[in-house]
Amino acid sequence: MEMKTRINLELRNRAPEELTQLVLDNCRCVNGEIEGLNDTFKKLEFLSMINVELSSLARLPNLNKLRKLELSNNRISGGLEVLAEKCPNLTHLNLSGNKIKDLSALEALQNLKNLKSLDLFNCEITTLEDYRESIFELLQQITYLDGFDQEDNEAPDSGAEDDEDGEEEDEEEDEAGPPEGYEEEEEEEDEEEEDEAGSELGEGEEEVGLSYLMREEIQDEEDDDDYVEGEEEEEEDEEEEEEEEGLRGEKRKRDAEDDGEEEDD
Repeated sequence: MEMKTRINLELRNRAPEELTQLVLDNCRCVNGEIEGLNDTFKKLEFLSMINVELSSLARLPNLNKLRKLELSNNRISGGLEVLAEKCPNLTHLNLSGNKIKDLSALEALQNLKNLKSLDLFNCEITTLEDYRESIFELLQQITYLDGFDQEDNEAPDSGAEDDEDGEEEDEEEDEAGPPEGYEEEEEEEDEEEEDEAGSELGEGEEEVGLSYLMREEIQDEEDDDDYVEGEEEEEEDEEEEEEEEGLRGEKRKRDAEDDGEEEDD
């Protein structure tokens, strides 16, 4: 499959500017040059063109955000100066299995100031005496060559590095603090919550006050009823006493009359 056709398949009805990763491994380049890639792929961060019979990077588009470029198992022997021009932010470059023979072919990589990792496995240059020391001396910005640093410490895998980058970004955001206006929004929300709490408290106090007044009124009514009932009972008692007193008076009168009659006899 030709590279241009493969790119169209990888797009899957997406716009080129939406892609951040593009893998074109094992397709075929026409005349050893890049086809189908252009400046519209401006958000690409990872590009892989492994084993595509590539011999020239002359048609590489501007990819300012590209960080990782996989070019292993191709026919590249030079012309690397285009990388600094087209991919100035490159951090990882894999040229394993290409036709890099001497240090002069790599001198152009000195302009890749952000380059951290370079792979040259299975390139003829690796057979040179003091190969590693020479590369680290030539490209002083790199940390890892063929997966190891100058003290033979193995490089972390790409996933771990991505995590570290993400943590660094998070730390930068934390140090930068919240965006402007964020604290004001929080204060406004706190004030609204206090107002709502105060409103709820006021309503609760009103309910308590109403309940208290209603209980007082009910108690007063009950006391009034008890007072009225007490007065009525006292009046009834007085009436009964008056009736009894009247009866006793009539009885004494009759007794007196009876006594008078007896004396006349």
